[in-house]
Amino acid sequence: MPTSNVRTAPVPAVPPEPRPRRAYREAGLGVVLVVLVVLFATLTPRFATGDTFAQVGTEMSIVLIVAVGQALVLFTRNIDVSVGSTVGLTAYLAASLTAAVPGLPLVLTVLASCLVGAVLGAVNGALVATLRVPSIMVTLGTLYIFRGIDSALAGSSQITAQSLPDSYAGIATATVAGVPLMFLYALAVAAVAHLVVRHTLTGRTMLAVGSAPSSAERTGIASKRLVFGAYTVTGLLCGLAGVLWGARYGTVDSSVATGFELVVLAAVVVGGVSITGGVGTIGGVVLGAAILSVISTGLALADVSAFWLQAIQGLVIILAITLDLVLRRRMEFRGVST
Repeated sequence: MPTSNVRTAPVPAVPPEPRPRRAYREAGLGVVLVVLVVLFATLTPRFATGDTFAQVGTEMSIVLIVAVGQALVLFTRNIDVSVGSTVGLTAYLAASLTAAVPGLPLVLTVLASCLVGAVLGAVNGALVATLRVPSIMVTLGTLYIFRGIDSALAGSSQITAQSLPDSYAGIATATVAGVPLMFLYALAVAAVAHLVVRHTLTGRTMLAVGSAPSSAERTGIASKRLVFGAYTVTGLLCGLAGVLWGARYGTVDSSVATGFELVVLAAVVVGGVSITGGVGTIGGVVLGAAILSVISTGLALADVSAFWLQAIQGLVIILAITLDLVLRRRMEFRGVST
């Protein structure tokens, strides 16, 4: 019997994570979030107010936007530790552009910052995808390169809120029915990412690349293209976060977002995204960012020092990664695919 010459599109090497397991993980994160809210509301009455919840939403917005990009990179079994420097550089460039051209439409500032961020992300993606250099080494190098460029441009100067138009600061202060507009921006980014990851072939193949890179390549999946795309999108989101950072905090200098990559990584791993690739959900990332924001806001209201906040964030990362590895090994021992 003659064989057909019709070629079919490759299918992902590994099926996506089963829905019940995803739902169970996210339900657990939801319980943790509720417990934390109740705990801080008990410890400090100032926490259980509408203003505080609005602050939590605003606080988590920038983290969530960048964490979505970091999750996309982790899905492909890579990592980007240069996101803090990318946010810092784009924040300074966006604020500088706005201060230099006061009449420039805000949308052009946002587009310019996103474009710069996308270019920086593309540099990371090209190095990781084409040179096969471990992503931790590439992005650790670009972390210092991007920060060095930022320092060279900014020097010892800073851009303050007085030199920026009111419309720029309005990004951070605007609300819709009492909900911070920044929070709605972050949710929109997360919603689009969720649809792409869970309901498109691109998203499924991205998870397949992270689950089994060699198998994915044997089926014809364009792994390099997906990795490059993930880094480029992450850079674009860092550019958006840079604009929001300047609007949120008003003062921008060369130290903006120093160490921010730690907070982003904490949000992602707490949200259940595996550092070994191929496992996790955008919904989990949203919950992870919310948990960290509740912790930071609650500790601040309880007058806990910033040192302890950093220590707790580090501890949360270690616990989340350890739990992820333990669960994966138990599943592998039982013969269950993750």
